[in-house]
Amino acid sequence: MSGDLRAPKPRLPDERHAMLILRHREVRDILASRRDLVVEEVGDTYRRHAEGLTTVPHSIFLRFPDMPKDRIIGLPAYVRDGEKSAAIGMKWIASFPGNVARGIERASAVIVLNDPETGRPAALVEGSEISAHRTAASAAIGARALSLETAPEEVALVGCGPINRQVLHYLCDTWPTLDRLRLFDLDAERARRFGEEAAKRHGLNVMVGGSVAETIAGQRLIALATTATTPHLDLGPAAGNATVLHVSLRDVQVPEILAAQNVVDDADHVSREQTSVHLAEQASGSRDFIDAEIGAILCDPASFRRDPARRAIYSPFGLGSLDIALADRVRRIAQAASQGIVIDGFLPGEA
Repeated sequence: MSGDLRAPKPRLPDERHAMLILRHREVRDILASRRDLVVEEVGDTYRRHAEGLTTVPHSIFLRFPDMPKDRIIGLPAYVRDGEKSAAIGMKWIASFPGNVARGIERASAVIVLNDPETGRPAALVEGSEISAHRTAASAAIGARALSLETAPEEVALVGCGPINRQVLHYLCDTWPTLDRLRLFDLDAERARRFGEEAAKRHGLNVMVGGSVAETIAGQRLIALATTATTPHLDLGPAAGNATVLHVSLRDVQVPEILAAQNVVDDADHVSREQTSVHLAEQASGSRDFIDAEIGAILCDPASFRRDPARRAIYSPFGLGSLDIALADRVRRIAQAASQGIVIDGFLPGEA
């Protein structure tokens, strides 16, 4: 009995020196049932960006001379909000296309969140789910803001990877009227598997095209999420007033960009790194072809008028503020539910 009395009490982690780690499955499970929350967070962050309440430096691109297809990108950001604490952090995301042949995901990411009062790192969050969800939510927000159709029944997806999988989920949430899906991927088997999953999950009638031209022919809603590094796509077969969600940024050829209405998330960010918009700026000598930024449209929908005689191309660069704001929201949900791993003594200063 005396031994029991002398046994030390369990010591609780000291939050000043601890690190919260959220693994993929925890992030995935939190986001899977909260797509409405993700859309809300992404939309609010776009509005805050338009109102000057974010600090988003240019992304850092780490490239490799002997591995030209691979890259790692750093996206730091600071997001302010008068009603809740600020979010500070950085996403570090790698894109190695050769991973697909290895049987692992092309993209992998980690997000570090810093304490807004001390600047000390407070959480380490698996970032690929965050990245996929915020990208898909951004696409859905752009589609809703730009589409001429109030209840579209068909969508065409070019690229059948994780990003367009999430884009489809968010578009189906946005428009339950969607009934038909057209698909194209350079890997026909991957497109077939994607189609089977979409049919089972969303009850869609699926057609897998033999070419991009066949897939987008006559389509009024198109989502592009490929690994293309140079523009290759002629939108000619698509409807003349199509809404194109140019998520992968380097698919659409310059003449198509210059002929369309163009909406971006940030004109300065997207006009870099040889995106289609960047190449269009170089070709035209200005950014006059960019009609609006999505945050301004969300703040004041009347500020943008959709031209029913032209295509609208939405090219969101993917602001780090979206990742940081959403990761911080996930962190708060996880902490409230006591989820994740707390590493005590991760930071210096503990006695």
